[in-house]
Amino acid sequence: MKKTLKFIPFLFLVVACSTPPEEDSIPDVDIDDVVNVTPPDTMQIPLEPIPFDRIPCENGLAGSYPCNGYDLLSHLPVNTFSARTLNDNWGWTDPETGKEYVLQGLNNGVAFVDISDPGAPIYLGNLPTQTDQSTWRDVKVYNNHAFIVSEAFGHGLQVFDLTRLRNLTYRQTFTADATLQTFGNAHNIAINEASGFAYVIGSQEYSGGPYFIDIQNPTQPRPVGGYAASSYSHDAHIITYNGPDTEHVGKEILLGSNSDGGSNNQLVIVDVTDKESPRLLSRAEYPNGGYTHQAWMDPAHRFAYLGDELDESNFGHRTKTLVFDLSDLDQPVLHHTYLGPSAAIDHNGYVKGDAYYLSNYSAGFREINVQDIANGNMTEDRFFDTFPNNNATNFDGVWNIYPFFESGVIAISDIDGGLFLVKRSEE
Repeated sequence: MKKTLKFIPFLFLVVACSTPPEEDSIPDVDIDDVVNVTPPDTMQIPLEPIPFDRIPCENGLAGSYPCNGYDLLSHLPVNTFSARTLNDNWGWTDPETGKEYVLQGLNNGVAFVDISDPGAPIYLGNLPTQTDQSTWRDVKVYNNHAFIVSEAFGHGLQVFDLTRLRNLTYRQTFTADATLQTFGNAHNIAINEASGFAYVIGSQEYSGGPYFIDIQNPTQPRPVGGYAASSYSHDAHIITYNGPDTEHVGKEILLGSNSDGGSNNQLVIVDVTDKESPRLLSRAEYPNGGYTHQAWMDPAHRFAYLGDELDESNFGHRTKTLVFDLSDLDQPVLHHTYLGPSAAIDHNGYVKGDAYYLSNYSAGFREINVQDIANGNMTEDRFFDTFPNNNATNFDGVWNIYPFFESGVIAISDIDGGLFLVKRSEE
């Protein structure tokens, strides 16, 4: 991904929001907004596993890929999916069968891959983009349904019933089970599975702020509000709070990564329990910001790990992760700054257990130990680099990783390199 492309949609939002917006209203939803779709006939391409011999990480390499502590289980190149590039990905585990699936974003849609045998994944088919192709596509999961947005013009929200992936014989070209057309393009989507609400991020609604959609009935998504008061949101993490700040326990809290593309880069904390009246709790600014990209709260809801996508290129330092202490949601504090081993740009990061899993563009995927973060200690334990050419400050390599499969398999989405499945060497 090139930086010049990265900000085309964002620049539009800056122009659109340069004058005070009129009061936002919740669009009416009618039969033209939500469309339920009958599944199409199958394509007669028999499904076949794609076998791959596990390549152990030995002497710092798994084949040609630099590594430490992770083996390569399988690799599906971009052309497997008849696509030009990959972008975001997510995962789904079938509650009936226990099978694990990768939902892989493409420039032209979303691919579905059965990884129940990660050494012989099965490409099941794809859901084409709703409108045009786009470098940016994002997918999340709730109640066995995938929810997909894209920067493609007029794309809206696609809803796909993941149980349709069961018992397939032939590769499919799917259609969505429902679509929502009350907004056009959007950069991102976040879901709080505990509440059954989706948050569309970076659309033209609510000045680019989060747009609230009730998805408790997945194929009948219903807009219920939004938040426009804190500039454009590039990403968000929403949780039902159960952390150390007792005043806010049980509330639905949104952690927004907000930027105007200039000097205004901040983490915003918003109480979105009341969808008709969201309330800003606090803002956390930080020095030498380039573009606030993404933040993720740990399972204890105390620390948030934030990545800025342009600070490496703007200020010339190594990969930087900012850790905020959220013990008081009304007064977040910058607790620790971590610098990685290279100058590669950080993209998306997630916390699972005592590890922070970072997609680090040209430096690949990095696993960072955060067990002692309370004392300001972060140590890189393991990595797998899908882009062996260099670790330069550019937009090549890993866009996203999905580290939440119970099996321990990690799905790595490399923009030009394809889908990689890796696992810790000792497992």
